[in-house]
Amino acid sequence: MAATHNALTDVPGIEVGHAHDEAALTGCTVVLCREGAVAGVDQRGGAPGTRETDLLRPMHMVQEAHAVLLAGGSAYGLDAAAGVMRFLEEQNVGFDVRVGKVPIVPGAILFDLDVGRADVRPDAEMGYRACAAAGSGPVAQGCVGAGMGATVGKLFGVRFATKSGIGAASADLGGGLVVGALVAVNAFGDVVDYGGQIIAGARRPPGGKQFTNIMDTLKSFVGKQIMRFASSTVIGVVATNARFTKEEANKMAQMAQDGLARAIRPAHTMFDGDTLFALATGKVRGDVNLVGAYAAEATERAIRNAVRAARPLGGLPTGAQVVSGAVEGEA
Repeated sequence: MAATHNALTDVPGIEVGHAHDEAALTGCTVVLCREGAVAGVDQRGGAPGTRETDLLRPMHMVQEAHAVLLAGGSAYGLDAAAGVMRFLEEQNVGFDVRVGKVPIVPGAILFDLDVGRADVRPDAEMGYRACAAAGSGPVAQGCVGAGMGATVGKLFGVRFATKSGIGAASADLGGGLVVGALVAVNAFGDVVDYGGQIIAGARRPPGGKQFTNIMDTLKSFVGKQIMRFASSTVIGVVATNARFTKEEANKMAQMAQDGLARAIRPAHTMFDGDTLFALATGKVRGDVNLVGAYAAEATERAIRNAVRAARPLGGLPTGAQVVSGAVEGEA
């Protein structure tokens, strides 16, 4: 199976759907695996907002998930999972409890209440719409779905952040084995390219025309005082068609976090919720070391794709605008 879309949907059995409110600058993204997929999770950073993560860990009964929700709206956005469950229940998809089927829908949220409208958040209806829009083809990236209100570089607050979004990537590992990633990037830190150059992140006050290097600024008195107000997180899904145990799925999620740390500086802070889910659809033999290594590589590329596909919204420029000097304001 070739990685034809450079997206999570290159993994057979995986579908992705977005729904959002562009006026309110918030939304949600759903990853569907209707036949079930062995699932794991790795959560890092000090400010997570999640549901159904404990059951994904080893030593718990449930082995498979049927969807993963990524949503904006802070903790309010977890409501969208109810719509995902309703959609799957209508499709007779879920964990068999004899009297019916209960869809297993873990999820995570990001904080976007300070962009757009704080009183409009993803809800059950939006979650249902994301499911109805899901497909196995190309995945829209940038300011869509859970990435609608995403921003990066929060050292000086959202006013001097850069617009971000949601991004995807995949890798063909040969022999029919595929791994992919889908990441909504709402990081406290800067997003950097392979050479360490900032491509999206915190902009230097008062004009916001240039990036400030957060790693350098954190050492200053200003950085130590301002950083406490940040509200951020990076959330995403890595998936493969390998046959994995639950322990191996969790290991894949853990290894994928390396890609997050390579693309974002700093990562996993107390202001980030950084949560990656892993799904294994179980169609092909695969080694977890190989798949995990490329899950990290796909995550890294997906993060950079998220900021490169973003467009200016909410009064915030894109990283490309900052790099090109196209941001208006004081020097």
